Amino acid sequence: MQNYPSIFNDVIGPVMRGPSSSHCAASLRIARICRDLMDENIKEILIEFDPNGSLATTHKSQGSDMGLFGGFLGWEAYDERLPESEKYLATAGMNYTIRICELDEKHPNTYKINLTSEKESRELIAISTGGGMIEVIYIDGNRVSIAGDYYETLIYCTDFDSIISYLKSAITYDDIIVHEGAISFLEIKSQNSIPEIICQEINQMNTVTAIKSMKPVLPIMARQNLSVPFITCHEMLEYNKGKNKALWELAVAYESMRGNISEEMVFEKMRAIIQIMGNAIETGLKGTSYTDRILGSQSPQFKKSLESNQLIGGDVLNKTIMYVSAIMEVKSSMGVIVAAPTAGSCGGLPGVVFGTAHCINNHEDAIIKAMLSAGLIGVFIAAHATFAAEVGGCMAETGSGGGMAAAALVEMNGGSLEQSIAAASLALQNSLGIICDPIGNRVEAPCLGRNVMAASNAISCANMALSNYEHLIPLDEVIETMKAVGDQIHHTLRCTNLGGLSITNTAKKIEALLEENPPVFFKSC
Repeated sequence: MQNYPSIFNDVIGPVMRGPSSSHCAASLRIARICRDLMDENIKEILIEFDPNGSLATTHKSQGSDMGLFGGFLGWEAYDERLPESEKYLATAGMNYTIRICELDEKHPNTYKINLTSEKESRELIAISTGGGMIEVIYIDGNRVSIAGDYYETLIYCTDFDSIISYLKSAITYDDIIVHEGAISFLEIKSQNSIPEIICQEINQMNTVTAIKSMKPVLPIMARQNLSVPFITCHEMLEYNKGKNKALWELAVAYESMRGNISEEMVFEKMRAIIQIMGNAIETGLKGTSYTDRILGSQSPQFKKSLESNQLIGGDVLNKTIMYVSAIMEVKSSMGVIVAAPTAGSCGGLPGVVFGTAHCINNHEDAIIKAMLSAGLIGVFIAAHATFAAEVGGCMAETGSGGGMAAAALVEMNGGSLEQSIAAASLALQNSLGIICDPIGNRVEAPCLGRNVMAASNAISCANMALSNYEHLIPLDEVIETMKAVGDQIHHTLRCTNLGGLSITNTAKKIEALLEENPPVFFKSC
């Protein structure tokens, strides 16, 4: 089935706390679905991770546990209580066990979760696909595909025909799927929850044993016969013949059709997002503190150096470095950030867009247009490659962010659509093969430096494109190459804490110190 990403689901978002969107936000969304599956009544939880996946070594330090616990409690991804979610889980009477064991599913971000209450047990298997996006792939042994973008109703029963006949006459729905196995159920995908009175009538049928209602966890919903105006860069250029739309206008047209929302709503949703990004910059520059991190608050000192003319380079580059650092420090101190396209790469794109805008005195609407432009480049990446470092290395995160940012900067500086595409292609070409190897198993270093590198790359490539440098390889082919290169990166270099800088002597010492005595701010000798 063709994947039609949403700018607000897959690319710019979620609004969240935590070090990693593919760990924190995704696990929270998975657990929210678990909570609904159990009618909000959970007593025992068994969570299993495969030893060869990413989560076996990162689930605690990169926030999967925190996100899961928050989701089991029904919280949002930006809830200020998330860092203490384990304590709240215990208070709520939920007990959990985490076990590392061989799983049949080999996706590196696989969650196998068994849930028990006083009256029932359920099993759910889900994967985190990058940037906070998820897919539930099994429920009670039955293969499903639940992304959290529908109201989902499961009717556990032994006689499908009579219930389907009743549903067709009683409700409006997008799809009804029969799942037959040791435990059988009907899955109903719909735009709204099934009315309680209908559920009560179905529940009274002799063949029905349970009804489960699961709410969407994504801001933009899917729908039956969903279509978009284009899904590749080539298709976009064909669509734009005779229209002469700018990249940001094409982004608005795409997201309006994808989300079935007005173009005005698309623009205003992005306005709300960039205001959160701007708040993160302001918060970071005031200084941040948090116990469990390895880097202290550095952006305020950079600000002092910049103001006293101690730094090399121009205003745009230095302001960008400062803003990227500020956002990353807010992320590492459990402040509210926007995954753009992920939490691990949340600084590069907004840092350089805001940094450039503030240097050339661009107003808020210009930032919105730039971010929409970036979002559409991200749609092509999400549809044909990945944002998950566990699948594609840091190339998938900061590399993608840099490519998106390059296109945004060209748009912001009045460049053409073709120049924006060229900038994105150049920046992504420069990012092929970057590995993911966090030091101390924390998403801080070299993540900060790679966000700065992505932003710097974006500035360079934007200027090259504005000067009509030849990018040679079409954007679609570069994105295809990203996918192929990501598949070839060894699993130890894809956010597993098993390779690269993660296994240097110093990194292992830092990791041990964090485990024994969290935490300390580290300086190299």
